[in-house]
Amino acid sequence: RNMSSAGPEGRKKMRECEGLIDSLVYYIQGAIADHEPNDKATENCVCILHNLSYQLEIELPESYAQSIYVQRRNISNNDKTPGCFGTRSRKVKEKQQDTPLPEEKSNPKGVESLWHSTLIRIYLSLIAKSTRNYTQEASLGALQNLTAGTGPMPFAVARTVVQKANGLPGIRAMLHVSHPAVKRTAVSLLRNLSRNTSLQNDIAREVLPDLVSVLPECVPGCDVACETTASICYTLFNLTQSSSHNARLLLSAHGLPKVIAISMNDSNMFSKASRAASVLLYSLWSHTDLHSAYKK
Repeated sequence: RNMSSAGPEGRKKMRECEGLIDSLVYYIQGAIADHEPNDKATENCVCILHNLSYQLEIELPESYAQSIYVQRRNISNNDKTPGCFGTRSRKVKEKQQDTPLPEEKSNPKGVESLWHSTLIRIYLSLIAKSTRNYTQEASLGALQNLTAGTGPMPFAVARTVVQKANGLPGIRAMLHVSHPAVKRTAVSLLRNLSRNTSLQNDIAREVLPDLVSVLPECVPGCDVACETTASICYTLFNLTQSSSHNARLLLSAHGLPKVIAISMNDSNMFSKASRAASVLLYSLWSHTDLHSAYKK
């Protein structure tokens, strides 16, 4: 567990170690099957996998990167754009987000397991079944790592979490735990998921009222809570930016007074949370059909 946080070279060596990742996954599967999701060894295994999933898309061996990006490259070429990232147009951006991963292997080995749906479901199972804070945080953190980039892998993992594995109820429950680091990581994961335009309505329907309910009445004093508040505001920004319906959801959940109070906090005017709330307010005001409701 300590070695897995030793930086890029350490992660590379451990990912390449034959049988290591497979053994960790095997152990966790056994613990879940035996209804023992809270033992220390399971926590250690999940924390190692969490660390090995950090910067995974960037650090993948060339052979994996080529197989993952080939479909994306073809789509870009069809649109007469140079390479994978040659355009910023919204149309192509959405196409890139909807590009699926190559078909999953039924029996993944080694590094392939790190983004496979089997392990994604294991993380979601531990989030739902474990009461150990470090195990919950590491499971959420691994999913956060896997959904952090802008390539096809993060968006495919996001679709698996939201649509294929029905992971939102478990993540939503983590918004209401007392442990601040677990809550922060759950919000960060939702922020990553909410960047995927095709999932925004599902996420808003499932968790937007909960996100509003855990927003504080003003900018919190401690750094972790302040960071969590900022992440909630940016998640709400993603969910409401292009959807008047979702903005109305925020309004009906009584979120507007909270967002205004956070944005106007005098003592922390330049805090992350105040800035994020201001960005959210600016975006909400772009829905002109809601102006009369806002004023009320």
